[in-house]
Amino acid sequence: MTDSRLDTCDWAAHQREAMAAYYAGAEDPAPSAADTEDPPLDEERPRPSGFAEWFALSQTALPALLFLPGSQAFRLPVRVGAYGISLYAFAMWWFGRSRQRVIPHPAERWLILVLIVLAASILHPLTNSLTSGLAQTLLYFAIFCPLFWARSYVTTRRQLVRVLLFLLICNGINSIVGVLQVYDPDRWMPRELAAVLTKSALGAATYIGPAGRRIVRPPGLFDTPGAVCSAGTLAALFGLILTLENIALWKRGVALGMAVAGVSVIYLSHVRISLVVAIAMMTVYVGMLIAQKQTKRVAGFATLAVALVGGGLLIATSLGGQSITDRFFTLVANDPRELYYQSRGKSVEYAFNNLLVNYPLGAGLARWGMMRFYFGDPGKFDSTELFAEVQPNAWILDGGVFMLVLYSIALGVTALYDVKLVKSLENRSDRLWASAVVAANFGTLALIFTFVPFGTAAGLQFWFLEGALHGALAHRIRTPACQVAPFS
Repeated sequence: MTDSRLDTCDWAAHQREAMAAYYAGAEDPAPSAADTEDPPLDEERPRPSGFAEWFALSQTALPALLFLPGSQAFRLPVRVGAYGISLYAFAMWWFGRSRQRVIPHPAERWLILVLIVLAASILHPLTNSLTSGLAQTLLYFAIFCPLFWARSYVTTRRQLVRVLLFLLICNGINSIVGVLQVYDPDRWMPRELAAVLTKSALGAATYIGPAGRRIVRPPGLFDTPGAVCSAGTLAALFGLILTLENIALWKRGVALGMAVAGVSVIYLSHVRISLVVAIAMMTVYVGMLIAQKQTKRVAGFATLAVALVGGGLLIATSLGGQSITDRFFTLVANDPRELYYQSRGKSVEYAFNNLLVNYPLGAGLARWGMMRFYFGDPGKFDSTELFAEVQPNAWILDGGVFMLVLYSIALGVTALYDVKLVKSLENRSDRLWASAVVAANFGTLALIFTFVPFGTAAGLQFWFLEGALHGALAHRIRTPACQVAPFS
């Protein structure tokens, strides 16, 4: 028996003991080791039936409201609404927590410390204003609090699977709309986008397509050029996974079509890192299948993934022209290290060589981002605007070395927990769906050094999926843990 196996067995046994102790004082009995047999996946209906499913739907539906004529006047309430729902869910969970008892996630204690650092940063002398400081703190909390409340709304594997199905549907439709915005912009491109784009931003938001046509990087169901690429990564991953499931042929076709649209819209958005992230997510999923000895599924998924990446490029090039090929071939034509350094690596270097030295305890809250734009005080000249293009910069500005270390630990223990959880699950279907969540969340982690995912809806989705995974499967680890080899 290997050391890693011993570690997994010890961890699983510890989890069982902790659950037994935690549920000892609960009003309701602990969940059984096996849920009631789930109905066939083919029988699931695309109608939301619980809060978690409505929440997943809202993350696409609320931004889509900005498509409506005159909606820009309500831009702030709409943008805040997606995060406000998370805060509402936390309040409902908090006041009803005695009825839903689930063993705590190991990242919770670290996120609580993050919240303490943020609360202290409100008093930082360079925080832009009390209002903007509070808003920045609430934004952080709204993003990570699904780790606490999602486990009470997603308590079975079936509920977890349905959440993933709704994410596929929403992100798949989003991706299809993005492709149509390039194919027929007069019909599908939102007119409200013109109110957001200025002449100075037009160059960065467009590129030249066939016959010299200027193409706006598709926003999808959002109102920011190129924003649909994040939906494309999820549609590609979940679409391929569902294509391999035992469901009706036409449903597999729909799932595959959404996956194709997902990859195609990434190309059409001209966002190279999103393609890298999508491929990385697929690679992680394949790696977890290999660890589980799912040989047939590995072959099917890998073959479809290669065809998808190539086929998506052909579709995108036919719509977007030679600039698509020129843009993405730089990923292999140039030194990837130099390419990254010139695009985002300089920002990471600046974070550790300058920001961390100048602001070891943070630069005050609301010095960057939308909370400053919406709630900041532009007249406070000693709290000038700063910029954070990657996540380490944002953490350092908002809480200095404490924020950087604590949030990094929270993500680190989450990744370690997920690996051990998947290894300790006895049921094959449990492991497969858990692997889908872990692969999707890996994509968010991969964005840390290229974007600020944990200051946006991407981070909200990460913690929501993590909370849902924990609530659905943490009580289904094998018993006894050391009698069956991991992934057997």
